[in-house]
Amino acid sequence: MSTTLLYNMLGIRGYEYRRTDYHGGAASFVIEQPRAKYRCSQCGSAAVYSQGHKDRLLHSLPIGSKQTFVCVKVARVACLNCQVTRQVKVPFADPWRTYTHAFERYARDLSRFGTIQDVADHLGVSWDIIKDIQKRHLVRKYSKPKLKNLKEIAIDELSIGKGHHYVTVVLNLRSGAVVFVGDGKGAEALGPFWRRLRAAHAKVKAVATDMSKAYIKAVRDNLPKAIHVFDHFHVIKLYNEKLRALRRDLYRELTDEHERKLLKGTLWLLLKNPENLDDERNEPERLAEALDLNTPLTKAYYMKEELRQIWRQTTKVAARRLLDSWIRRAEASGVSMLKRFAATLREHRDGILAYYDCRISTGPLEGLNNKIQTMKRQAYGFRDPEFFKLKILAIHMTKYALVG
Repeated sequence: MSTTLLYNMLGIRGYEYRRTDYHGGAASFVIEQPRAKYRCSQCGSAAVYSQGHKDRLLHSLPIGSKQTFVCVKVARVACLNCQVTRQVKVPFADPWRTYTHAFERYARDLSRFGTIQDVADHLGVSWDIIKDIQKRHLVRKYSKPKLKNLKEIAIDELSIGKGHHYVTVVLNLRSGAVVFVGDGKGAEALGPFWRRLRAAHAKVKAVATDMSKAYIKAVRDNLPKAIHVFDHFHVIKLYNEKLRALRRDLYRELTDEHERKLLKGTLWLLLKNPENLDDERNEPERLAEALDLNTPLTKAYYMKEELRQIWRQTTKVAARRLLDSWIRRAEASGVSMLKRFAATLREHRDGILAYYDCRISTGPLEGLNNKIQTMKRQAYGFRDPEFFKLKILAIHMTKYALVG
């Protein structure tokens, strides 16, 4: 093997080929650095003399399905400047690693198309080696996203496992990149993000969150000049939860078996948007029969459809007029659920209408959550929380769940 081949195929420069050993179906290329190129690894001085060497075996690029190794005779030299004996640097491999830089790049490329175990099996190394390669790459590239140019962000917590395990995610709405992943949920999880944001001197113009009091206080304290938009998806989601509870209470109050049968199984019909009802399954007729049974349920259902129209107006003035009208009618409906929800909307009125000042939402975070859950299922969970957070920070870089 020539020196040119060493450089072009294995990415090794400045070494001389000695021989090739074969064992267990694998090839091991023995190489050595010429004495004239010995340098002190600390000060870079050429004023050194040899003190022997130590063999270092490194995984290199495979040839077909066969593993290859590079056996490097790493010289030990005594530096006349430092008065210390050290090993010379190996420029094509990191200290304490068992693979070359070329092998590391190849493993990262394969990680775009397969799981960690798939890549490990293909390259004939352990799962931990491939995971370590991925993690080090993610740390270098994604662990500290730049925040200086942030303008519009969305904040929400995502469930990542059983037992109420959450992470709080901040998304750059303009680039689609996750810029922060905090442990837990609520204002406490955002502490490190606010500190980094202040250090970056970022000028955030708008923030989208749900109506959580913790988020309201956190945004007011840390971004007092930003437009705070209460996400309309969360408003409708909260209303659907109230509608679900109302249907359940009404079902319990019914004594007639025929009426109970009509109302049973209609939950998803109530939560569906009217345009999504399936005519072939007679869903519109079933919904109409259920609504005819009970006036409170009928009022709550049709007012949900009117509530959705608040975010479909052409101007903020029209939206304000519709929201105020909705609140007044809900308060006069005589339905306790609607009256309580009207009070919630009145309290958060400005944040809801802020949508017309900056039309943003946490909707992109919902799509991101689906991607995260897919990634987690493919990996059968993550044992390393830091690695999982790094994966989330990098997930926008691929159309698929696999990132490495």
